Amino acid sequence: MIVFIFASQITIMTITQLQYVLAVAEHKNFTLAADKCFVTQPTLSMQIQKVEEELNIQIFDRTKKPIQLTEIGLKIVNQAKNIVNEADRMKDIVEQQKGFIGGEFKLGIIPTVMPTLLPMFLNTFVKKYPKVKLIIEELNTDDIILRLKNGNLDAAIAATPLNEDKLKEIVIYYEPFVAYIPEKHRIADKKEIEVSDLNLDEILLLQDGHCFRDGILNLCKNQDVAPANNFQIQSGSFETLIKLADEGLGLTLLPYLHTLDLKENDKLKLKHFKDPKPAREISLIFPKTELKIQIIDALRQSISGVIRGAIAFQNVEIINPLPKK
Repeated sequence: MIVFIFASQITIMTITQLQYVLAVAEHKNFTLAADKCFVTQPTLSMQIQKVEEELNIQIFDRTKKPIQLTEIGLKIVNQAKNIVNEADRMKDIVEQQKGFIGGEFKLGIIPTVMPTLLPMFLNTFVKKYPKVKLIIEELNTDDIILRLKNGNLDAAIAATPLNEDKLKEIVIYYEPFVAYIPEKHRIADKKEIEVSDLNLDEILLLQDGHCFRDGILNLCKNQDVAPANNFQIQSGSFETLIKLADEGLGLTLLPYLHTLDLKENDKLKLKHFKDPKPAREISLIFPKTELKIQIIDALRQSISGVIRGAIAFQNVEIINPLPKK
């Protein structure tokens, strides 16, 4: 229960009521918010109405579809986030003091990291920390940033640096770019390649929204070439890009971990860059409030333990994952 004392009245509300307000603000629908909070819609509506009556304001404009925040409602929601976060922080402090590592933990992972990294550490982590309920979702970087700021994720794994004021980043590894170059390509006979060997117009890229694509564009940012092909292909799958390269439609770049699971014949088509190798920085990202930091630390240690033997490159040059300007 929270007690607010104003000049003319005492206002009482609960953390649960504020959580209901935040749920409606997020989902813009009372029924959906009630489902997410595991209560009936009438119960949720009644509790929110009590908050509005206590404050003598209207938080939501119910005449609009979807439901919208009023001007004062937006300010109330922002403050409610702070209050709920601080309440969670109090519980977190107690759990840290007791040495408890458990509870629900929401983790976002970008698509170009999840298929390779997750199988490497997940089994070890869940066995070591059986009281942690991991909820893992594949998300692009923009969604990760938004959800971390809104409190809908506890942490994420993504390419950095992101330079977000409210977020903290802990680097867990550096992953080099590796070229997949089919036979008979003009640079197929080179033992090692340089960025200057690449032509941007012949690189098969992931579709928009993938930070690995943006990293490649930044890698080749000094190139200004006109497309030489009469087609343009963008895919959400490295496997598709590899198959297209094998058909003679170009070459593609892959994250190093993705190359470990290729067939032996396909590995013969891989070309590493000369030092310093272009690479991406992969980090654990979380709000600076450091809620559930004990689980974040456990994740970092688990990932570091398995990644150490998989990536041994030292001389790398970090390519910014942010979109090319």
